[in-house]
Amino acid sequence: MNLHAKLAEREAANKPVTVGLIGAGKFGTMFLSQVKRTTGMHLVGVADLDVARAKSQLASAGWDASAYAASSLGDALKRRTAFVTDDAQALISCSDIEVIVEATGVPAAGIHHALQTIAHGKHIVMVNVEADALAGPLLARRAKAAGVVYSLAWGDQPALICEHVDWARACGFKVIAAGKGTRYEPHYHQSNPDNVWDILDKYLNISDRKSINPKMFNSFVDGTKSGIEMSAVCNATGLVPQTNGLSFPPATRFELADICKPKSAGGVLEKAGVTEVTSSVYRDGEDVPHHLALGTYVVFEGEGDYARKCFKEYAMLPDKSGTYAALYRPIHMIGLELGISVASAALRNEPTGAPNGFRSDVVATAKRKLKTGEMLDGEGGFCVWGKQTPADISLAKELLPLGLAHNVKLKRDIGEGEALKWSDVVYDPNDSAVKFRREMESAFGRRNAGAETVL
Repeated sequence: MNLHAKLAEREAANKPVTVGLIGAGKFGTMFLSQVKRTTGMHLVGVADLDVARAKSQLASAGWDASAYAASSLGDALKRRTAFVTDDAQALISCSDIEVIVEATGVPAAGIHHALQTIAHGKHIVMVNVEADALAGPLLARRAKAAGVVYSLAWGDQPALICEHVDWARACGFKVIAAGKGTRYEPHYHQSNPDNVWDILDKYLNISDRKSINPKMFNSFVDGTKSGIEMSAVCNATGLVPQTNGLSFPPATRFELADICKPKSAGGVLEKAGVTEVTSSVYRDGEDVPHHLALGTYVVFEGEGDYARKCFKEYAMLPDKSGTYAALYRPIHMIGLELGISVASAALRNEPTGAPNGFRSDVVATAKRKLKTGEMLDGEGGFCVWGKQTPADISLAKELLPLGLAHNVKLKRDIGEGEALKWSDVVYDPNDSAVKFRREMESAFGRRNAGAETVL
């Protein structure tokens, strides 16, 4: 609750928290708009493969050209401006930068940047949840061993959900379910970058389509992002996936405790202690009123009569039985809130959520019939979507992680809805991301998948 005060102390001492940003996409640009206004924080450098785009993003985020005209990182530090470069390693190796924000969204790049950041003794805020879902548990273990912080990104839904879970447990409640809301219909799993506009145009008014990457946006629509984000939550909190993954039940904000509870208690969940994503659309296509499409939630149990009485007395969104209640946050502000993670890492030496086990995986699942010889195109593309799957099942069946289902060729025909296996594709075992993922599987393995569940 005192991060601002701690930042003010650093400002007064003329020792602001120094930050390097890798990736100037939408999330990174939202952070750019706020970091320039944050007392006690100095964005020293921005690294992006497209330097011209990065400078354009700085301008669109309200930066004067003089504020990002530094000729080097040393110049930026001296004049308290920002240096823009295409060299991410320059930021990582700069001894005067305390925190690196990885916001590329590319799994392999995220793993590489995280490992380099940890090796240089810096904290890393992992906006790149795709990389976290692929190998976050081992990255976090490496960071802890090195005495630095590996953190999920505040403002993104996984970190906010982790905070909900921590709040509930610190209050002495048993966590039944946690997750977020989204817009979902079953046929969305087949959406692709060409037809995603048929879905987006129904609820988003995007006048300039050139400003949107349809492949990236499609990963939100086809269910992939939900699987990735809920895996991040499971691996950070001890919650586990349901056997068949997410079911996306429609629910209003006021029905969360009735719907997101076990089937044995009248809800839709397989069991207690899981993640679930609620839909803002009923299965007939009608919009759910008072939905939670951009928000997050936790459902918890009152294990005593007095607590259950209080649920009702204080309108804590109880279910009809009065046994369960819900807390929700109606929105998330994405990169506008990212400074919380940066400040927490630098000033408290604490992450805003970090994986501590391998409980949940995201596996490549065919959107349509796929033919031998086809090249997979990864997240948000035409071939596969990412399904949340218990890690022990993924490991036992040797299922292919979504984060590695890009630019690999199929060795056999795959049926629609079928989960792909490592043996179904031609991959390079010496690829650095592949090797690190295999190392993570060996480091955690089946013994840790679900065994550390904490309710």
